[in-house]
Amino acid sequence: MDEQPRLMHSHTGVGMAGHPGLPPHMQDGGGGADGDGRKQDIGDILQQIMTITDQSLDEAQARKHALNCHRMKPALFNVLCEIKEKTVLSIRGAQEEEPPDPQLMRLDNMLLAEGVSGPEKGGGSAAAAAAAAASGGAGADNSAEHSDYRAKLSQIRQIYHTELEKYEQACNEFTTHVMNLLREQSRTRPISPKEIERMVNIIHRKFSSIQMQLKQSTCEAVMILRSRFLDARRKRRNFNKQATEILNEYFYSHLSNPYPSEEAKEELAKKCAITVAQVPNIT
Repeated sequence: MDEQPRLMHSHTGVGMAGHPGLPPHMQDGGGGADGDGRKQDIGDILQQIMTITDQSLDEAQARKHALNCHRMKPALFNVLCEIKEKTVLSIRGAQEEEPPDPQLMRLDNMLLAEGVSGPEKGGGSAAAAAAAAASGGAGADNSAEHSDYRAKLSQIRQIYHTELEKYEQACNEFTTHVMNLLREQSRTRPISPKEIERMVNIIHRKFSSIQMQLKQSTCEAVMILRSRFLDARRKRRNFNKQATEILNEYFYSHLSNPYPSEEAKEELAKKCAITVAQVPNIT
């Protein structure tokens, strides 16, 4: 990012026309040793590039200031624009927007259905009521379990939103840092707003793996809670051991979508030797 100040700064054998850093054979316009002189200049430039990382912050700032104040900076910028235009034309067709991640969409839908995400912060009452209705039954035991389920679901929701807030803060801070860096670099090399936007999208895609892991673990926690809640109800409803095992097997093999269709309910009812009405809406 600060390569240009180093290249433009006066250095032994490196510089622009009329600049004190130019070697004598380039200042007087002599052409006899142009080949050797240019090779030496390129070697010096490459050496400067290789040692950029050894610069202190003060040295880098000084060289950047020297470049920004140099009378030949506009000419350098124009050359970089021309080079970039040729390069961009060759890669423009390869840059396409990626579709949304289907796995992330499934997790979002599941968290919303379970009352973990969405506008009802600290809630989950609707999901708890749905779980109670899914397994049927009423009374004091049902009410107590419903309250316990709702309390634990609220804890899961609170942890999820706390971690999601940390994730969003880290992502926003890093994105802002990169955007500021690119805007600063755009003073020296051509960077369009569209390119900055593309870089932001790349950053968000990189961070999405963290977000997916958070949502996946949250969904698993909700499903485990559901499983325990429903297991207790199945035992109270006197499902035999085989029926309970079949329903549990369906539940764990359909964690991403544990809501059986009417056809699936009929099949489960036959396997469990129970009526379709006894098959819970969430297995």
